[in-house]
Amino acid sequence: MLSADDPLPRRPERVLIAGVSGSGKTTLAGRIGDAWGLQHVEIDALFHGPNWTPRPEFLDDVRAFAAEDRWVTEWQYTSKGTDEILTPRAQLAVWLDYPYRVVRSRLIRRTLARGILRRELWNGNREKGPWNLLNRDPEQNILRWQTKTLRTWEERMPTISERFPHLTIVRLRHPRETEKWLRAQADASGASTAPPKRRSRDR
Repeated sequence: MLSADDPLPRRPERVLIAGVSGSGKTTLAGRIGDAWGLQHVEIDALFHGPNWTPRPEFLDDVRAFAAEDRWVTEWQYTSKGTDEILTPRAQLAVWLDYPYRVVRSRLIRRTLARGILRRELWNGNREKGPWNLLNRDPEQNILRWQTKTLRTWEERMPTISERFPHLTIVRLRHPRETEKWLRAQADASGASTAPPKRRSRDR
């Protein structure tokens, strides 16, 4: 497993971004896609149909883009079967393993902004509002879900490394490390990885 200081063995063409909710997977996926010329497929947009209904075509759509040559996406919906589709095809996984205080504050800010401003997310869906943070159901309350899944990737990565030895994994432990790593990739390729002015769908 690589750190922010380690050079990549090659320029990847298919990339997964792992991390707990609120870590910034979607923002980083977009920046990597822009820098390396990869198609950014936002996997939430494939999963959520109108009224937050799961799309029956979800896995078929995942299979379709996974078969393409160049892409980056968020590593999510593993319980729905995406692991067996995406991981064998991916060449690089970037794991955002940030401290709790970082991901918690990011998720609170994002949830409040989405709820108050009623931003449209995927297929006409909008988050219900700040009061939804009081919901006791961890499947409905994003903060409870984050708490429940906080150590998921820490538990899964050793097994993933064994099952998919072809997959290069970069573990980034703080946003500062992520920026350092992105600068190193830009220096190596001459491509810009400047942060976007604004992204409202940060996962």
